[in-house]
Amino acid sequence: MWNMDRLRRITDAVQEAGTLGVAELAVLTKASEVTIRRDLATLAEQGVLERYHGGARSLLLRGEKPPFAFRAHEGLEIKQRIAAKVAELITDGESVVIDSGTTCLEVARALRGRRLTVMPLSLQAVNALAAPVEAITLLVPGGRPRLQEGTFAGPLTRASLEALRFDTAVIGCSGLNAGHGLTVHDLDEADVKRAAIASARRVIAVGKAGKLQRSALAFVAPVTALDVLVTDASADDEEVVAIAAAGVTVQTA
Repeated sequence: MWNMDRLRRITDAVQEAGTLGVAELAVLTKASEVTIRRDLATLAEQGVLERYHGGARSLLLRGEKPPFAFRAHEGLEIKQRIAAKVAELITDGESVVIDSGTTCLEVARALRGRRLTVMPLSLQAVNALAAPVEAITLLVPGGRPRLQEGTFAGPLTRASLEALRFDTAVIGCSGLNAGHGLTVHDLDEADVKRAAIASARRVIAVGKAGKLQRSALAFVAPVTALDVLVTDASADDEEVVAIAAAGVTVQTA
């Protein structure tokens, strides 16, 4: 099993510096150089960085998020708790659009076997729900999926959402707070999220507590566009109060 805390520290440090040596990373993480070399091999396989003799250089631009496969392992237990809480909020018979992203993928997994109509906005979530379980009615949007992230984007995806009306939209984010609203790094992703929000009677935003301290480039919607936020119990109390003051029901998992 990966040590995700250490891998994340290495990823962030190399991304910030551009290049770092094995010895420097060993001091930073308090791990042996043998362990650091093994971690660098793992991160290189995930496309996060490139190794060179004695160190590594980042393959991520500043502010760019790591690949999906890497993020899917990060904070998995928290994401699963958030997903279980979201599943409790959804009633059998509902129609649901599930956003892309690693937390939303866990929501899709938590809904398997339920009597629902579901449109996932990522290939990973489509695959999670495509098991031979007759209960779920699966709708797949149009558009061109991005191979690394698996997200559906573009005018065909937006048209698919605009043609339908869902009971609930489950929306992920890169950042979410009362001041800057719900934000993401990618402009096309923001466009799809806005269409998903507009297509639903109820909007449930999901994200780990750290997302409440961040904002990203592309604005999606103000917090007033959300009905519910499901996050984890370590969320900043002040930010939770501010989001709740905007009329959002905040639930922690």
